[in-house]
Amino acid sequence: MSQATATSPSFPARIQHVLMRGAGAIPPAVLRFVGRRGRVNADGDRLAPEMALTGLIADKVPSFEIAGKPVARSRADLRDNASAMAETLPPMAVEEDLIIPGPAGPIPATRYRARPESSGIVVFFHGGGFVVGDRISHDNLVRRLALSSGADVLSVDYRLAPEHRFPAAVDDAVAAWRFAVGKAPEWGVSTAHIAVAGDSAGGNLAAVVAQQVRDDDVTPCLQMLIYPVTDASTKRASRREFATRLYLTDAHMDWFLDHYVPDVDQRTDPRVSPLLADDLSGLAPAYVIVAGFDPLRDEGIAYAERLESAGVPVTLDRAGSLIHGFANMTLISPDARSAVDRIGAALVEALG
Repeated sequence: MSQATATSPSFPARIQHVLMRGAGAIPPAVLRFVGRRGRVNADGDRLAPEMALTGLIADKVPSFEIAGKPVARSRADLRDNASAMAETLPPMAVEEDLIIPGPAGPIPATRYRARPESSGIVVFFHGGGFVVGDRISHDNLVRRLALSSGADVLSVDYRLAPEHRFPAAVDDAVAAWRFAVGKAPEWGVSTAHIAVAGDSAGGNLAAVVAQQVRDDDVTPCLQMLIYPVTDASTKRASRREFATRLYLTDAHMDWFLDHYVPDVDQRTDPRVSPLLADDLSGLAPAYVIVAGFDPLRDEGIAYAERLESAGVPVTLDRAGSLIHGFANMTLISPDARSAVDRIGAALVEALG
């Protein structure tokens, strides 16, 4: 078992877990009733009732308010919130803490393998706005991906802002990719079967890694981008439509970016905003999944469209009923479980 992720949830997290499990156990008839009266976005998508309840909890429970408090407190609260929504999953065949040699020092990581044999490697970068999040907060999601994909999933604790501002996270992410490539023979995996993946800020890093290693001898067989940050230079319509009350807010995004890349002139750098890269041709095939009620929805769609225009094979998956962060909400939402199952299936197909 990984010592890095084997933590006991706090008492508030245990209480939240009971509440979240209760939200996931609301009778279907009640959910249908709530759903018929639920929020509809400008595209006509209807918000899943359990997502509406999650948004309400996030709006009212102080631990879900990430911005406006010390960063250390925000990081601890995110771990507790993730623990509250964690499922009980089967044990891994391999769960190994590793140290990746990084450009500024060691990068902690954990390798998860669900079965004795592996279909490939998924290098995974967690979300959290480049400021919060770690292997603990995303442990449940990574385990699900290891189970569904049959691959080794390497979960990377890249450096976070504000202690380490841009481009520290990018440098660590590229180093983690090249580490995985070098480890593939030892782990019994072909270098042709290595994907890069991430959610939110981690989706940004996955997209940036795909660009940064385009000319390497080994490139990703897939870039799995889960509600990614792709353009920090502007606010699209979804940032305005879903500015409040849906877990991730516009104020959160401002807070994250002010910590990660306070120099606004740097926000057009393609390593911050991969959508703004001059040339997207020749990149790895992409699976981009966006949530219908997410401030980041439109920039995810825009990136998928630019990739497709550049000749990159792209699947755009619109999870219309869901909110940002749904990949960590499979405990309470059938729609979220279905979406994460599709992510796993796409990894299986890409890894062969």
